[in-house]
Amino acid sequence: MSWWSDGSDDDEPEFDETQVRVRANPKGNRPRTKIRPEHAQAVPGMVISVDRGRFTVLLDDDVLVSASRARELGRKSIVTGDRVALVGDTTGVDGSLARIVRIEERSTLLRRSADDTDTVERVIVANADQMLIVVAAANPEPRLRLVALPTRANFFRTSRVST
Repeated sequence: MSWWSDGSDDDEPEFDETQVRVRANPKGNRPRTKIRPEHAQAVPGMVISVDRGRFTVLLDDDVLVSASRARELGRKSIVTGDRVALVGDTTGVDGSLARIVRIEERSTLLRRSADDTDTVERVIVANADQMLIVVAAANPEPRLRLVALPTRANFFRTSRVST
């Protein structure tokens, strides 16, 4: 009823809950779920370079793809040499971007610490089959004790990743 009406409410429509519009959730219109896809059609490849969160991956069919880390991997490190699984745009066209959704188990890895007192070791490379060591021949004088050549059994015992 309004101030100019004659007192009859016949012309005003009746509203019920079915006609009420509810606004979408401002944080998203679907609730988050813990169920993640399996990515069964993921394409395998090997990481060949890492640059500020972008990874260059060589696919098994010799295509270079630019990729980023998927959210479900969390803070798990991805290093050069890792075997990974990719989804998304794996064509290799400039401007395309795939996602790394899975990291396969590492067979070997090379790690380093900042100094002898540092307890945290950083992974440098994974799944390496060969290693090349370069030292100066004359200036500075080479110190061969810095390059200890491990035996084959010792190398695999110290470099294998235990699960």
